[in-house]
Amino acid sequence: MRVSRREVLLGRALLVVLMAVTVVPFLSLLVTALHPSGTYPEGISWPADPQWGNFADAFTAANMPALLLSSALIVVGVVPASLVLGTMAGFAFGHLRMPGHRAGFLLFVVGLTLPFEGILTPLYFQIRDMGLLNTRWAIILPLIGLFMPFSVLWMRAFFVGMPDDLSEAARIDGATTWQLFWRVHVPIAMPALSSLAILLFLWTWNQFLLAIVLVDDPAKRTMAGALGAFQGRFGTDIPLLCAGSLLIMTPTLVVFLIFQRRFVAALLQGSVKG
Repeated sequence: MRVSRREVLLGRALLVVLMAVTVVPFLSLLVTALHPSGTYPEGISWPADPQWGNFADAFTAANMPALLLSSALIVVGVVPASLVLGTMAGFAFGHLRMPGHRAGFLLFVVGLTLPFEGILTPLYFQIRDMGLLNTRWAIILPLIGLFMPFSVLWMRAFFVGMPDDLSEAARIDGATTWQLFWRVHVPIAMPALSSLAILLFLWTWNQFLLAIVLVDDPAKRTMAGALGAFQGRFGTDIPLLCAGSLLIMTPTLVVFLIFQRRFVAALLQGSVKG
């Protein structure tokens, strides 16, 4: 089926519009971050004297070395646990299809509809009763639970398309359920696992709400918690806030750019599986 020139031009124009919508906010952040500290820039206007030192000032003001370490520890606590639990549950729901798997799967689907804001108050009191307030566990444990519905659905979508002949051949060779999972299905599911790991990393690294509500010590929050350092008693330092936002986004952008091919490959593999 041939595509007309008009459709090609329309598609390219749409891509340009979408790219502009994506790039303009980052450009606005960069331009604002280069204005003198304490000013209130209006619109997207390049400053006469760009203050590149704002990035160093923001790095120091937010105590970002401590927050980098804290975010790394939280990511290490959340992402591997979510991957293991989500992959095992997705395998059980998508391939083993144990009794009651439909009802259990519906519970995870319902879990996707629960917003963080709606459960924040009961979560606060539960974490308080557990004695975990103002610790990194107050962020790690809730995130593992909140990420579980998406992780299970993501991995189930992959395992449900795996051919039964592959499992039957492994069973004939004497493979147990664990060997079938670990030695046969997990290696094949690496594209889905790696893309899920990228998403979980991005969501954990950028987690802001749980960090500021459940943890009082800024040094135990995620990187996004550093944004509160630019809000003073009498106002907010907008240029430093924008500089800090760009610094916080840099690791996530680097990770996505490095692994974007693997992420796109996982999405395309899921779209053509059948």
